[in-house]
Amino acid sequence: MLAESDLLVVIKGAGDLATGVAFRLWRAGLAVVMTEVARPTAIRRAVALAEAVYEREVTIEGLSGRLVPDAQAALAALARGQVPVLIDPDARIIPELRPQAVVDARMAKRNLGTRIDEAPVVVGLGPGFAAGQDVHAVVETLRGHDLGRVLLEGEAAPNTGVPGAVGGQSERRVLRAPADGLFVARQVIGDWVVEGDVVAAVGGEPVVAGLTGILRGILHDHLPVHAGMKVGDVDPRGIRDYCFTISDKALAIGGGVLEAILYLQRPS
Repeated sequence: MLAESDLLVVIKGAGDLATGVAFRLWRAGLAVVMTEVARPTAIRRAVALAEAVYEREVTIEGLSGRLVPDAQAALAALARGQVPVLIDPDARIIPELRPQAVVDARMAKRNLGTRIDEAPVVVGLGPGFAAGQDVHAVVETLRGHDLGRVLLEGEAAPNTGVPGAVGGQSERRVLRAPADGLFVARQVIGDWVVEGDVVAAVGGEPVVAGLTGILRGILHDHLPVHAGMKVGDVDPRGIRDYCFTISDKALAIGGGVLEAILYLQRPS
């Protein structure tokens, strides 16, 4: 069970950036609970606690995430030092747990319903949130000088629609569905792929690598996708370990969230 002195945080979403946040908070001694949808579409699955929805339990850099059914099981997992993950798309668990902080890390580029009164501290990641209105603080998610910066007024930089550059490559590194249909992978995370290789298929149509590198992320098998949807990510840097460790971006954002929570928790 949680001690009265424990600082409990509920994170909405459990993708790779949300997992970077959870990792930073867990390392700092905070208790973390995460909520997810029933069929997560995380691409960087090797570093996303959302994978617990499919695998029941996953470990990322020493952090164990476990799928749990309810608040009681979540508290039991916390007592074991784990991060509980609940299938709870609307985070209805919040009133029951009464956390000191809520973080919306779903990266929807818009507010899906998060309110400033959900907890004493409410933090939103990236565009779609206004600090001082629907959240107490916004953490910048756009790569560049302000990545991870805590904003107590205003909004994060707007979504550009262009994937961030990795190893000097932006759009070419992203794998997209060629049509609507069920996704079937033909490669696994960590595989070396060459430009032109068929990495997956959607409804029988091939998903082709746009450059040579390491397959850093790929969608879970047999999920329905729509044409143009991101289904994978090739890292041109070619370093396999990067597939299985939390990214610099996720850690920077996680550091910003930790700063925001501790700063806003200070006695006035």
